[in-house]
Amino acid sequence: MKRTLLIGIPLVIAILLAIFGSDLLGLYRLQSFITTSAAAYIADGGPWPHVVDTCAACHGVKGNSLNQGYPSLAGQPVPYLKTQLRNFASEARRNPNMGPLAMTMSDPQIQSLAEYFASVTPISNQYFKPDAQLREKGQRLVAAGNCAACHGAHLMGHDQFPRLAGQGYDYLVAQFDEFASGTRSEPTGVMKSIATGFSSEDREAIATYLASLDPKKN
Repeated sequence: MKRTLLIGIPLVIAILLAIFGSDLLGLYRLQSFITTSAAAYIADGGPWPHVVDTCAACHGVKGNSLNQGYPSLAGQPVPYLKTQLRNFASEARRNPNMGPLAMTMSDPQIQSLAEYFASVTPISNQYFKPDAQLREKGQRLVAAGNCAACHGAHLMGHDQFPRLAGQGYDYLVAQFDEFASGTRSEPTGVMKSIATGFSSEDREAIATYLASLDPKKN
């Protein structure tokens, strides 16, 4: 009887593996993937849910936006991000989505969000295909306007000045237009002066050039 069992059990296991082996292997791989992913998620920002999870729907995974209308937050300076969130909360800068969201955030949450996104490596605006002539014109205008004086030599931003390189084209145009119209402002008044000094076509050319820049290569 014992001998029969000793022979029978391995035989049953072999048959089960032959029938369900691929499914069991798939299940093992899935479990391994879930475990690894969960560990990476926790290491990235603590237990679920992360505060930054709310941002992904508009600003993309880890703040790298795939939508031309929403800005990428990855690689933006901490002081700039904190200031903008507080401006949204106080309605100094108005946005129907960001205003209510920022109002719910505590100072520690704002600090944490800003530090997180500032630490993420930005990626290129890969879904934007610039018009060659507009891009060339925009490059000349950016140089003539000395944008690097505030936004850094590679337009990657620092302190209160945002990263412009690789931002969404539609977002950049919208911000230029808002500065020109006075809908958006900043303490120095420099952006309003610059925006109003350019024509609508000039602003589109500048946005084309900026959106086409690869932040990783600067």
